[in-house]
Amino acid sequence: MSYAEIHCQSAFSFHEGASLPEELVAQASKLGIRALGICDRNGVYGLVRAWKAGEQHNVHVLSGAIVSIQGAADLVLYAACETGWSNLCEVLTRANENPSKRSLNPEDLLTYQDGLVVLMGPEWAEVPKTAATIADILGDRLYIEAHRQRLSTDVLHNAKSKHLSRHLGRHIVATSRALHHCPERQPLQDVLRCIQHKVSLDAAGRLLEPNAERHLRPIPDMMALFADQPDWLNRTLEVAERCEFDLGQLSYRYPREVVPDGHTPMSWLRVLTEKGCTSRWPQGPPPQVLEQLEHELQLIDELGFATYFLTVQDIVAIAQDKQILCQGRGSAANSAVCYVLGITAVDPSRSRMLFERFISKERAEPPDIDVDFEHERREEIIQAIYEKYGRHRAAMVNEVISYRPRSAIRDVGKALGLSLEQVDKMAKCVDRWSDALSPARAKEAGVDPEDPRVAATLERARDILGFPRHVSIHVGGFVIAAENLRARCPVEPASMKDRTVIQWDKDDVDAVGFVKVDVLALGMLTAIRKCFSLLKEHEGVELDLASVPAEDPDVYEMLCKADSIGIFQVESRAQMSMLPRLKPRCFYDLVIEISIVRPGPIQGGMVHPYLDRRKGKEPITYAHPDLVPILERTLGVPIFQEQVMEMAMAVGGFSPGQADALRRAMGAWRKRGGLHPLIQRLVANMKAKGIEDAYADQVAQQIMGFGEYGFPESHAASFALLVYVSAYLKCHHPAAFTTALLNSQPMGFYPPSLLVADVRRHGVEVRKVCVLHSNWDCTLEKSALRLGLRQVKGLGEPAAQRLVQARSEQEFCGLTDVAHRARLDRGALRRLAEANAFEGLGLPRREALWQVEGLWQGPLLEGVPAPQEDTRLPTPSELENLQEDYRATGLCLTHHPVALLRERLTHQQVLPIEQLTQQPDGARVRIAGLVTCRQRPSTASGVLFMTFEDETGLANLVVWPKTYERQRRLVRGENLLIVTGKLQRQDEAISILAQQFQPLSLEKVHTQSRDFK
Repeated sequence: MSYAEIHCQSAFSFHEGASLPEELVAQASKLGIRALGICDRNGVYGLVRAWKAGEQHNVHVLSGAIVSIQGAADLVLYAACETGWSNLCEVLTRANENPSKRSLNPEDLLTYQDGLVVLMGPEWAEVPKTAATIADILGDRLYIEAHRQRLSTDVLHNAKSKHLSRHLGRHIVATSRALHHCPERQPLQDVLRCIQHKVSLDAAGRLLEPNAERHLRPIPDMMALFADQPDWLNRTLEVAERCEFDLGQLSYRYPREVVPDGHTPMSWLRVLTEKGCTSRWPQGPPPQVLEQLEHELQLIDELGFATYFLTVQDIVAIAQDKQILCQGRGSAANSAVCYVLGITAVDPSRSRMLFERFISKERAEPPDIDVDFEHERREEIIQAIYEKYGRHRAAMVNEVISYRPRSAIRDVGKALGLSLEQVDKMAKCVDRWSDALSPARAKEAGVDPEDPRVAATLERARDILGFPRHVSIHVGGFVIAAENLRARCPVEPASMKDRTVIQWDKDDVDAVGFVKVDVLALGMLTAIRKCFSLLKEHEGVELDLASVPAEDPDVYEMLCKADSIGIFQVESRAQMSMLPRLKPRCFYDLVIEISIVRPGPIQGGMVHPYLDRRKGKEPITYAHPDLVPILERTLGVPIFQEQVMEMAMAVGGFSPGQADALRRAMGAWRKRGGLHPLIQRLVANMKAKGIEDAYADQVAQQIMGFGEYGFPESHAASFALLVYVSAYLKCHHPAAFTTALLNSQPMGFYPPSLLVADVRRHGVEVRKVCVLHSNWDCTLEKSALRLGLRQVKGLGEPAAQRLVQARSEQEFCGLTDVAHRARLDRGALRRLAEANAFEGLGLPRREALWQVEGLWQGPLLEGVPAPQEDTRLPTPSELENLQEDYRATGLCLTHHPVALLRERLTHQQVLPIEQLTQQPDGARVRIAGLVTCRQRPSTASGVLFMTFEDETGLANLVVWPKTYERQRRLVRGENLLIVTGKLQRQDEAISILAQQFQPLSLEKVHTQSRDFK
């Protein structure tokens, strides 16, 4: 006898199920269960993962969900056919329209019941009238559930099921109502239930399952449990047979609006391609580009992708009409068609492309085009897409937020009854870059790891890592369809206003063959566009991405010195260390630069060979003659994903489609595996070609690195253009560039304080926030940079704009005038006073604060005269001014914190950072500074990298794991430090191998005496 488990919840019921879909399917296969019903609550978030696992394990996964019916109880709905799936999606969409209720109107169920098979539990005996109505409509597609958990209540539940069966005339089926794949998961399920209901385990009571029986049971166990009712078990197979639908039957069609009357998608794409060629090359495109275009167009036509290209081009055209800067990137930059359509900015005549990385005949899957838009205006594009295609045909892609160490500790700790203080200490002690949930970390946090609750918290938190916690919105993925999207996947309101999302993530969308367009946000595009506007307004210089003067030697000279703060992609510590070593002198060097500091080349050991060959320290060699045309542009060293694919075809015996499968596996091996067999095959084929074992193994290591993160050349070329443009603007227009960066925050790698310090080191005058001169944004004043009111913490743009408007009508004559005409409340005035913004009115910070308090006399001061203007207040010290500036605006224009300590630091032989260039390699040095950045890349074997800033510049620190563990609290918790270490030189790149840290206190600064006005 066999049996199908037709009621099973996974972890995608969010804090109900205690097993992942893949675990449930694998366990079903192990137990000989050949059909498994996955029915998560109110959604199908994990269904694609279950379906893919079912294909792998030869288990038929029934596609369904649990839905709560208003005024009644839960029903399990399964799709019997494609119509049933469409109705299931519609029902779930309607049930989720109100996120606070998440329940379905019974009339909606009766309207959209075709093709559905429904399970009704014994609890429906309490609402017989509604149950009868549903039974009349569904007919024999309704089944009554009976479940047994080896409890005394089983008899009552089964009696109710029998009563419903007799009353409605419907058959009974046996289920486990499984919440996990094995009984060992019950402790985790208890914790999840507590998290769901926001109660502790001690107070959970009957919210918890009374035993561990809600798991997938072996077939003999189910036969023994239902020995008196074998028909109930047999009928589960009937339900499984009726539910024939699986996700492989889904179809998808592109929208047709982008094709004008009288044209086919392909004919219109050719028209736009010809127009684009004329625009890009007025004198005619190079012959090799024409050949590439024709090759691409033929393949696009053969695979039926023309409408997809037209859809993306239409979105880009919307942005261009709105004068929103945008640029395509990723594998789309391998396409000459994308270039002439204006989707990408990578000139195919200047780069070597591998179109098969973008579209493969063997793969026959739709391409993936990413387009970056200005981050402040991307919402305009998103809403324009909704408006054009309708919310029934366009929706963003879901993103599942999974448990990471800190969130796991916080949620599990609360559920297990730890105090909020204990939970907070433990969570803060876990590094954001580490998955370590160890007793040692708990002890370090001041929490006893031997405490049973603490030990249980650590164990359950480890169990829950990777489980779904909640859903969010993908960074920009959009699915646009010709048909009603709600008939293909449930759609629900997003947490953000005016956005809707489908219930699947980007990997799910790929698996079912939906086409996704990534509408992404990029802060640097915002900054570049704002800088272009400033240059046009103040200097009469008109620039765009295409007209920025190319190959400027001054730009490359600046980059060779690692003067790259604020420059796109090359401002990180690792990139700043690489720039003086690689010494970029042309655009293609920038393509190399931003690609070589990635896990792929680093783990593959390609960085040093490339640099040594570039400097002539070692000869340029090739492991096989067939690799010469592939690797000659990178001196015989593979750096890009495309090169790995080309190598797989040239010497690894891979077809283009197989090479693309390798690329896909590189990007997903951490999540889904499947990369190792491909690597083994590739390495074996390379060795068979006569390639040395060491080289083949090195390529294998690099591929594993690309699985962590590696750049395709096309992606790097797109980003390199923005690197060059931002570097050009910084080099020749530093004031305008920094102004644009400040006005585009939050973005980038560094806070405004560091951007301001950097531009001041470049000789640009920066002026403080002032109510007489500052606008909301930072502005330019005759080559000086005026800080904007946006720098005042907590002020808010509406209040700032009222101030600017009032000032434009008439100059302010005092604080009271500002308050009345700008309609500013006490909080806004206080924040302006704390930022010293009234100094231009003759009111230093303390006097302004004194006047602000005088404007609002409370009842205790009623009748007391307001403070007089000649009230004498103590003059603040330099330290007090600095502290107030940082509190109010996050930066100080008078002193750097370390500068106040310089005299004392000099006596302690602490060097200014700018003097490090004068020290020899290996010298023992001491520096002091503010920590501006901490990084611990996964490829760094536990090494921590820090960026230090003093009043003279920046320094890079390297902290070995043993040093970090020894002084972990100081390194993680203090932002002002003295570090002693060994100076390291690699060409012109300088770093310090940290050996000892000590805190640096500002409280000991000698303050000036306090006189009175």
